Amino acid sequence: MTTPSRSVLVVEDDPHIRELVCLHLGLEGYRCEPVATGTDALKALNERAVDVVILDVMLPGVDGIAVCRAMRRQGPNRQTPVLMLTARREESDTVLGLESGADDYLTKPFGVREMVARVNALTRRAGGHPEDTPQRTLSLHGIELDPARRMVRVRGTFVETTRQEFALLYTLAAQPGIVFSRQRLLAKVWQGQAFVTERSVDTLVKRVRRKIEVDPSTPRIVQTVWGDGYKFADA
Repeated sequence: MTTPSRSVLVVEDDPHIRELVCLHLGLEGYRCEPVATGTDALKALNERAVDVVILDVMLPGVDGIAVCRAMRRQGPNRQTPVLMLTARREESDTVLGLESGADDYLTKPFGVREMVARVNALTRRAGGHPEDTPQRTLSLHGIELDPARRMVRVRGTFVETTRQEFALLYTLAAQPGIVFSRQRLLAKVWQGQAFVTERSVDTLVKRVRRKIEVDPSTPRIVQTVWGDGYKFADA
């Protein structure tokens, strides 16, 4: 039985990079749809679901940050993994990309093997591992987490989360009061499959706090333990 090919939307205005990415992903069995502008990307993302999005930051018109934020708000690709491409090396640009909802990033120029490895890692995580899937519904501090449906309610209101946001929140909430180091959270949430740093954990925590805290600037639920990491408020 033939395994269905995985679909990738490649959003890149440089035709040479676009063709290179599609060529090597095609050799890996991916079905690529290349587009050159943010406007075309938004149209494609609203029309049909894909398995992965490779998204350049610097696009003509609507840039990659705006595209990523828009797809996270609505449409069939709200949960789709995003690998962001950037020619910029400043840390602030990387953080901005991750805060917009990207799952991983790659700085140009990049090696095609590394690019393929990162896409493979994102598709594996998106597919999930049944043995790692938590089954227990949690309810504490006004937060309800239903892992079977990957549903989050905050003080009675349904809140959309990405796979990583839910994984981080559930990991912490399942053991309230227990401190998780950044390295431990990297292993739990990214499962050792993405090329990420401890700063990625901090960025993800900020995203989660914006969705669950009454005042994200003074978090009471997901707490920082200075010098050690993060914990969920004691039950």
